Amino acid sequence: MNQTDTQRKPNVFLELIVNVVIPSLILMKLSDASSLGSVNALIFALLFPLTYGLYDLIKYKSFNFISLLGFLSTLLTGGIGLFELDVQWLAVKEAAIPSAIGFVVFLSGFSNKPIIAKMLLNPVIFNLNLIYDSLAKLNNTAQFKSKVNSANHYLSITFVFSAAMNYWLAKWIVTSPTGTVEFNQELGEMTMLSYPIIAIPSFIMLIAILFYVVKTMEKLTSLPLDKLFNNQD
Repeated sequence: MNQTDTQRKPNVFLELIVNVVIPSLILMKLSDASSLGSVNALIFALLFPLTYGLYDLIKYKSFNFISLLGFLSTLLTGGIGLFELDVQWLAVKEAAIPSAIGFVVFLSGFSNKPIIAKMLLNPVIFNLNLIYDSLAKLNNTAQFKSKVNSANHYLSITFVFSAAMNYWLAKWIVTSPTGTVEFNQELGEMTMLSYPIIAIPSFIMLIAILFYVVKTMEKLTSLPLDKLFNNQD
């Protein structure tokens, strides 16, 4: 079995349906006493992202630090609701997860392999051998590493943005006591709104960072844009 057989091929639409749409609809529509009830609806809704995460772990062995935090985030959300903790803890949890990721991203900038390099400098996409050879010939390797570290800092800032927006969204929408039908409904609404309010702007920031890295490559290697990318033909 080669690498492409086991490599995870993300299905963004499926992930959105399983991790956001289905849990949100369950929480908003099935939490009342005439349906599943608040506790059963919360458990049922959380089963979808938990099961999907475990499926990734078993099939793709993709249980890295970020997926671990996502898994813990789901468990913590369930714990806050099931143990009927103060609703304030939900806002704290919502901010803590992206803050932790941002901190790890920031710290990785002081290593030889910042996370932004692992994410973007993919040999499947970029002709890395040619890029690194060109950087070396022009004595621009050190400058390129510095620019990649700057991009890594920009990436950590996107998680700071996510943490602040998660906290604000949780405080704004989820105001009912935990363990109630209203709490579940508000939790579902918050999950649904987090994508247009937080995920999409964060994705746009990531695209801007990618553009910055590509323009840096183009400038420091003196290669035309088409030579930076691997030709898959």
